[in-house]
Amino acid sequence: MPRIDLSRQAAAFLEGLPAKPARQIAEKLQALANDPQALPSELLRGYAPLRRLKSGEYRVIFAIEADCVRVRLIGKRNDDEIYKALERGWRK
Repeated sequence: MPRIDLSRQAAAFLEGLPAKPARQIAEKLQALANDPQALPSELLRGYAPLRRLKSGEYRVIFAIEADCVRVRLIGKRNDDEIYKALERGWRK
């Protein structure tokens, strides 16, 4: 079973969320760890192999690797900040 690896930014964002949305995101991340194809997600154009997953009003940016689900960012869905942060921090 793949493990979940949260980036510093993703962990900090998750810790700052209220309990209910944090729990919902954690449950989705656990489902990804159990089966990386279990939840509907989309490849990010121009940022392959990164994928995006919707969870309520939040978006999770992650990559699936052989033994790990690497979570890069977690952010609000209704603004572009998560994509701006992705552009600033993306390393190919």
